[in-house]
Amino acid sequence: MNALNYDKLLHIETEEIQVGFHKSYHYHRYEPTPYEHLEQLFREFPLRETDYVVDFGCGKGRLNFYIHYVFQSTVKGVEINEDFYYQALLNLEQYAKSRKKKKEKIHFYLGRAEDFLVQPEDNYFYFFNPFSLPIFQKIISNIVYSLEQNSRKVNIILYFPSDEYRFFMDNHALFKKKGEVKVGNRTEKDTFIIYQSLY
Repeated sequence: MNALNYDKLLHIETEEIQVGFHKSYHYHRYEPTPYEHLEQLFREFPLRETDYVVDFGCGKGRLNFYIHYVFQSTVKGVEINEDFYYQALLNLEQYAKSRKKKKEKIHFYLGRAEDFLVQPEDNYFYFFNPFSLPIFQKIISNIVYSLEQNSRKVNIILYFPSDEYRFFMDNHALFKKKGEVKVGNRTEKDTFIIYQSLY
């Protein structure tokens, strides 16, 4: 199913790509993960209803609505751009109304990703190369701190990861590569890489 058909099915609008760039070089422009790539990823790595997924740099919420629709998992989106955040909230209203679904399992937060407080139940973290390496490293540190407080298995999903992200995660003492899903035209970067904690 193509993007416009998925958006129509879910009664949301996520297709438009951001024109121009963020005023800070630390944050990259909005571009949603293609639905067909999400289908490929979650065919190989399905979620459970009991999972809690955090999408850093969620934009208008495409990943959040897709996961909730397919798996009924709890989803959280963190977004620094006010326009995208309010579009995600509007999408949430339309999604909940059209599907007669409750909104309690879909949450959006406006603010810097590195300030997001990781909760003990959060066990999946998704990144579509949304910001610079220093911010990514800070978020991984926040996740590790949460694991030290509440030991559990967590998974980091990177889509189209930068070389810096990959190098950092490949050499992190507390994570190991769990798997890889090549999508699209199957270039080296057109890939999901999943890392799992060693806790």
